[in-house]
Parts: sequence; structure tokens; C-alpha cells
Amino acid sequence: MAAQPQSGAGLEQAAEAASETSAAQSLMQNPSTETLMDALMAYGPGVLKAVVLIALAWIISRWAKAIVVRACTKANVDQTLARFFGQMARWGILLLAILSILGTFGVETTSFAAVLGGLMVGIGMAMSGNLSNIAAGVMLLVFRPFKIGDYVSAGGSSGTVFEIGLFATTMDTPDNKRIIVPNGAIYGGTIENVSFHDTRRVDVSVGTEYSADLDKVRAVLKGAGESIEQRLAEHDVAIVLSELGGSSIDWAVRVWVPSGEYWAVKDELTMRVKNALDEAGIGIPFPQLDVHVDKVGG
Repeated sequence: MAAQPQSGAGLEQAAEAASETSAAQSLMQNPSTETLMDALMAYGPGVLKAVVLIALAWIISRWAKAIVVRACTKANVDQTLARFFGQMARWGILLLAILSILGTFGVETTSFAAVLGGLMVGIGMAMSGNLSNIAAGVMLLVFRPFKIGDYVSAGGSSGTVFEIGLFATTMDTPDNKRIIVPNGAIYGGTIENVSFHDTRRVDVSVGTEYSADLDKVRAVLKGAGESIEQRLAEHDVAIVLSELGGSSIDWAVRVWVPSGEYWAVKDELTMRVKNALDEAGIGIPFPQLDVHVDKVGG
């Protein structure tokens, strides 16, 4: 059977494809100025369009993230969710840009879903760790063991939560260092949320000499605890005789304070306990080592 004649559009597409193929072959065989110009004319517009699309998508995605976060903040949405939605908006725009770029190079985007599915299977096998980080990030957002601004110890690190991302959680340490911890390491381990409650208990341990009167020591320590102005009046100061040590009687002074005052009260209570014991003439033992040197010979 004789071949059917091609339409004008089909002939034009075939001619363009042949021209691009010829340009590529000529460039490989004879990289002269003319072949370079031919290749530039064949591929230049597509490459330039792709670069422009990537640049625009990058800028617009950052704007979109900022707009989404700002809108969620005005709607009184928690900052953790607001930043998560902002990241989702940014990645969505970048994905659309990638699809558009593929379209400029003749890739059929209608069948891209099937190709993407196959790629996801392969990528999933190669990047199982990253996928588990994404799953852990979703679980952190659902169960909310902590939120942005909380001070936590998780994944082997401690700091104030700055952002919960798709792959990792970002923390800032008290000495202003930035720590990025994979979500999988956080959700798969123990999470200690120091900021979860509004109040905290400050504990100061101290040892006194065995010769000191126990009732007097208890009264002195209680007075030191009650002198803290930031303490919560609804909680009594607790003086606990914790242990009879090898060289001292060990006590614990416990005071409840607002969480934000913890470190300031810790420092002040330690100082007041020391001063109160000194004023009362109660000694604080410390390890001592006696060395005896025997003379050898005459």
C-alpha cells in the first residue's frame, strides 16, 4: 500500500526535527563557528525560555510563600502551620514551572503523571530516608509535640524551634547557633519540650556538714527559698533531705516559678542558699585529700 502523504503541519515538524538533528550531528563532527551558530539558533530559544521560567518561578515562589505565611498569620493560624503552608505553596509553583519547561522541550505533560509515578517509585527506593523525614514532618504537624518558639531537646540537639520543614526541623541554640535536625531523628526518639508548661520547678542541691543541726539547716534553706520574689506563692518552698553522703548531708531546695524566669531564678536561688548558710555559720563540705610523706633512711 502506498504511503499516505503527510499534511503541511506534519512536514513542517519533520523538517524542524531533521534540522535540529543535523545541527547536533554537525556540532559533534565539526565544531566550527557555523555549526555552533546553527546549534544556537536551534536550541537557544528553548534554553533561554527555560532559564527565564526558572528565574521567574524562583522569585514568584518566594513571594507566594511570604504571602501565604502573612495571610495565615492574619487569620490567627499557628506559625508552625503557616510556615508549612507557605512551603507547600512554594514547592507547588516550582513544580508547575518544571512542567512548563518540559513542555517547551516537547515533553508531553499529559503523560507526565505516569512518568512521575514511575520516577517516584525509583526515587522512593533510593531516598527512603528523605521520604521517612517527610512522613515524620507530617506526624509532627499532626500531633504537635512542640510548636515554633518552644525550647526542646530532640534528635540529640537542644534549642528553640524556628521552623518545622518538610525534611528537617530548624532550631536556634541559646548561644545563637543554627541547628538543622532531620524530622526522622526527632520523631523516632524522645522529645523533651521544656516550654510546654507555663511553670517550672527550680531545684538547687547543696551539702552541709554532719555537725550542723538539721532543723536549723532546714529553716535557713527555707528562708533562702522564700526570699525569691519571682516564685509562685501558690506553691510552697520544698526543702528535701535527699541523702546522707560520704562527707555531707545533701539537701534539695525546690521553688516553682514561671517558665520564662527559670534560669534567672536558678542563678539567684543558688547564690542565696550559699549566702544564707554562710551567715548562719553552717559549713558546706568539699572533698579534701591528706597526703602523708614518710621519710626513707636517715
